[in-house]
Amino acid sequence: MILAVDTSLGTAVALIGDDGASRAEASTADPLGHAEVIGDLIARVLDDGGADPVHHVVAGMGPGPFTGLRIGIAAARAFALGRGIPVLPVPSHHAAALAAIEEDGVTGSFAVVTDARRREVAVTVFDGTDADGIPIVIADTVLVPAAEADAHLDGVRRIDAATLSAVALARVGARAHAAGRTLTGDEPLYLRHPDVSLPGAPKKVGL
Repeated sequence: MILAVDTSLGTAVALIGDDGASRAEASTADPLGHAEVIGDLIARVLDDGGADPVHHVVAGMGPGPFTGLRIGIAAARAFALGRGIPVLPVPSHHAAALAAIEEDGVTGSFAVVTDARRREVAVTVFDGTDADGIPIVIADTVLVPAAEADAHLDGVRRIDAATLSAVALARVGARAHAAGRTLTGDEPLYLRHPDVSLPGAPKKVGL
């Protein structure tokens, strides 16, 4: 089985079998509180998913806010480390794209749009799937002001995703693994730099 974990929007966890069918899934749409629920969701999915061993973990790599995104990735990596199994990094927007194509019947080019907070949205443009069944990216993820998103898309169909399916994320990861492909690196796709700054040099104190 493959376990998928994503915290780019809410918190979503799922297990799929070798056939790509969902074995178990659990999620919460709350964009905050990932750390409080991630452990319980993973435990619930493992309990509901049956006794078959997990062979891979798919980690949703964003785009997403710094704090929330790293919680899901850390949980996926910790689980994989504990089981001695590989982590498959997958861009989170691929899950929304696959669900749109295979579940909603979307055809042609379209944009996955997710809330980036601060009156901004993250946008990735796709067009169908390739021979491996993986959504084709035709315009990489960018961050744009929410008020300018439609103008930026210039007529491209817009699909707003408030949540992401961990089942779809797992299927993308499984297909990439079967094809021997790596869809993204190990570095998360943060929407912006974290709101922290390094302290400056200490001030000199005169006597």
